[in-house]
Amino acid sequence: MGKAQVAVIIPVYNEEENLPELMRRLMPVMQSMKKSFEIILIDDGSRDNSLEILKGFTQSAQVKVIELVRNYGQHAAILAGFSVADADIIVTMDADLQNPPEEIPKLVKVMEEGNYDVVGSIRKGRKDSLLRILPSRVINMVARKITGVSMRDWGCMLRAYRNNVVSRMIQCHEHATFIPALATVFAKRVTEVEVEHEERYSGKSSYPLSKLINLQFDLVASFSDLPMRLIMYGGIMMSLFGVCFGIFLAIARLVYGAQWAADGIFTLFAVLFVFVGMQFFALGVIGEYIGRIYVEARKRPEYVIEKVHSKTT
Repeated sequence: MGKAQVAVIIPVYNEEENLPELMRRLMPVMQSMKKSFEIILIDDGSRDNSLEILKGFTQSAQVKVIELVRNYGQHAAILAGFSVADADIIVTMDADLQNPPEEIPKLVKVMEEGNYDVVGSIRKGRKDSLLRILPSRVINMVARKITGVSMRDWGCMLRAYRNNVVSRMIQCHEHATFIPALATVFAKRVTEVEVEHEERYSGKSSYPLSKLINLQFDLVASFSDLPMRLIMYGGIMMSLFGVCFGIFLAIARLVYGAQWAADGIFTLFAVLFVFVGMQFFALGVIGEYIGRIYVEARKRPEYVIEKVHSKTT
């Protein structure tokens, strides 16, 4: 099969209950667009029967299944899909059907008519819990600040990318990255469209709050040195505070005597705890950056593909 006009990339991790319904809805949508297409499903080390179900879909010539060696995470799985995709427009989406497949033609149409490089989506009437919505809002705020691109919803995986943007992202070989933000580095024209959002079709989300927090740090650490600057500014402020506080204590001791400050013992401990806490926090952030440099320096692959399953293999 030659180069397709549209490719859909879907990372899968323990989604055996959702996969049949996903394909039942996705296939008619892609066929209705009257464009050549391919569907790339990435098994990200699933522990249930997802891989066997995915292999069954390869009876269609338009479907490929990438089997990864183990679980690498959603964004690494998508990069694996990017490495295999051969299409002019590449769409990413989740397998839990919270992103309705019926919205894909809308993204493709907007991209073609507006000649955009990236088309994001804004989840209308979002069907998530407050514990997911609040961290997502923080991610949106930080992403806008770091990238300088005023997109409203960075967390929705239903997005469309031009082939040239995807090719440049693959060349980056970054281990901990945030794909929607990385794409804006190489995109000249970006936009967003409103899309429907649905309840998860079945099962439980494999993206808990802890992963959202890690994703937040991936976003900050991969695209900004803001934490390092905050530590520097915090250190300057703490130093100024220490000088001012020292002057205040010296004057107070002269006016009220040593007993006023318990001979300075409590004050000493209070100041010590503040500075020790700041030092440990600073070391933690610096250590996180150094750890990421270490990971990049080892040059281990972001993912390992065990096999690509298709009708011909």
